[in-house]
Amino acid sequence: MPSFQGTDNRLAAPDTQYDAPVFEPQSNKTLTPEQLAQQLVNVDVVVVGEYHGHHGSHLLQSRLQAALYRQTPEQVLSLEQFNLDAQDELDRYLRGNAGETEMIEDAGAWDNYRGSYRPLVEFARQRNLPVVAANAPADIVRCVGRKGPEYLDTVPAPTRQALPATPFMDTPAYRGKFMAAMGVSHQADSTMSERMENTYKAQLLRDNTMAARIVEALKEHPQHQVLHLTGTFHSEEGLGTVALLRQRAPELSVAVVSPVFWPAAVADAPVDENRSKGDFLYFIQPLPGEFLDPEREREAMRARFRSATDKTCN
Repeated sequence: MPSFQGTDNRLAAPDTQYDAPVFEPQSNKTLTPEQLAQQLVNVDVVVVGEYHGHHGSHLLQSRLQAALYRQTPEQVLSLEQFNLDAQDELDRYLRGNAGETEMIEDAGAWDNYRGSYRPLVEFARQRNLPVVAANAPADIVRCVGRKGPEYLDTVPAPTRQALPATPFMDTPAYRGKFMAAMGVSHQADSTMSERMENTYKAQLLRDNTMAARIVEALKEHPQHQVLHLTGTFHSEEGLGTVALLRQRAPELSVAVVSPVFWPAAVADAPVDENRSKGDFLYFIQPLPGEFLDPEREREAMRARFRSATDKTCN
């Protein structure tokens, strides 16, 4: 095992799904959450990528939130996991005008809210900190993916005005990464290409909305530090939301903390091939595979597709 050293600790493989040892690629040092917070004290926006539902990701996020707050109490929590059209319902809960189940139902919280995001929202609520519902409305994202960017022309004016004026800003590197992740080849037919282009536009709508919401939050709460939580694809390698945030507000300092899977069978930390994923990395055990039966996996995918297509786009 490589002997990457921190001030008083060693980079060791995570023992459990809760463990998430932090590593700084630039210095080859391991850090505790408190040491990581010290490195981030002067950063305007801290973006922590996650694998949704991974205990190690969420426990690290909670510990980092508290450590950052101890240094900079002027903090804003920004969440991909709530859509911007749920901001009023989320605020009602934060003000004490709704119960948790009412908020979960009315704000469309994710199914894993109680196990994954409750500690972070409660930390903010107990300290009267702003919480930003940062994502684009899911129904609009779905319909852009189905009908294309022109769908935004049909969205009611109040909702459209809440979305960024330039909702499909892009970077070539992110496009390449997205298409590669979707398995798109250069030989794809025109129908598939159009469908995939719309899917990519839907992804850009999410990223642009989150970037714009972070900028808006800092205008509303100057001198605050934003802690933004998002799926790692939206932030790793400084792409997605992070690249668009830097385009929209180049004066802001942004740091990316990205997860890396460290399989139990691998003795050495998978550092070198992942250095570019973030300013800081944290290592977690891989999630268990969902299926061993290929037919059950295909049926699950078909069921998800049917559920998505059952909803109409006006």
